[in-house]
Amino acid sequence: MTVVSFEAVALPTVVENIVPGYSVGHLWTIAGWDVEASWVLVGVVGSLLMMWVNYIGIRTAALLQKLVTLLIVAVGLLFLTGALFSGEGGNLTPLFTGESSVAGGIMGVLVMVPFMFVGFDVIPQAAEEIDMPHRDIGRLLVFSVLLAVFWYAAIIFGTAYVLSADGIDLDSLAVPDAMAAAFSGAWAGKLMVLAGIAGIITSWNAFYIGGSRAIYALAKADMLPRMFARLHPRYNTPTNAILLIGIVTSLAPLLGRSAMVWLVNAGGLGIVLAYLFVAASFLVLRYREPEMERPFVVPAGKLVGIVALVLSIALILLYMPASPSALAPVEWMIFGVWMLGGAAMYGWARVRYGIHAPDSSAQT
Repeated sequence: MTVVSFEAVALPTVVENIVPGYSVGHLWTIAGWDVEASWVLVGVVGSLLMMWVNYIGIRTAALLQKLVTLLIVAVGLLFLTGALFSGEGGNLTPLFTGESSVAGGIMGVLVMVPFMFVGFDVIPQAAEEIDMPHRDIGRLLVFSVLLAVFWYAAIIFGTAYVLSADGIDLDSLAVPDAMAAAFSGAWAGKLMVLAGIAGIITSWNAFYIGGSRAIYALAKADMLPRMFARLHPRYNTPTNAILLIGIVTSLAPLLGRSAMVWLVNAGGLGIVLAYLFVAASFLVLRYREPEMERPFVVPAGKLVGIVALVLSIALILLYMPASPSALAPVEWMIFGVWMLGGAAMYGWARVRYGIHAPDSSAQT
């Protein structure tokens, strides 16, 4: 839900690069940024449209995902080709700028990495609706992580190869600026902005799918109110879970552009906590259920689980107050509200249903 909220704020931000000055109708000022009515409207309308796409079925959402992904790949490859021919090696230096230490700079990036890489977990969340052997789904998940590493690194390299440190405008989007510089034309920057919007749509769409299925699974197991486990009689989608995501995340644009950073950092802590519990559960099952049938077997599973557990704890420490990359007070507040909301719903479900096997009626 933090990712979906982030995209609802990112869309109007990116649209400004296509339609400069479209923001009108001052509402209020948050963290030094003026929140405009038309800016908020773009984010809210975009959120409601994505909610509708996911409400009417997985096939529509999957088709949209394929189309926008093709646009991202085509423009990304065009950018990398142009960057290799027009960039200069000297632009890659210095590797670190500003007053922060190298360690502090690395930590500042690391706290954002979990948020950027979390997309792979949509695959297991949507596994019931994937027409593929479970063994291949596991391989696809690993491949998706490796592909994300390559893609992020390539785009960052291309941007740094084309633009010098002095040539990066902090008030503008660096990648479209690099694309425009690589092809010596404003049209190229606009094309990259369109690809950026496509990237927003892919993440937005994917996390509507993953988030709603996660909420559905928790409700089906009586860990959330059963109303979120209801499926639409025609579309077979978890409609109440989708509506919950749509309503909550449509409020994000009201916080203005500053919410993008807040959601990345606060959401990142929630994500690494999920990493921690998944790694712990993985290890517990390895020791308690060594003979369990596993369609996809992780080589050296116990070692991988221990390493994942240790690294998850290390990532969590990056968000703590003593760290150079510690969360800001407003980010702790967002994280706290998120956790308390989930805990309240979980507590209500436990009191109402108790701890037992989920009732089959929860699906209807």
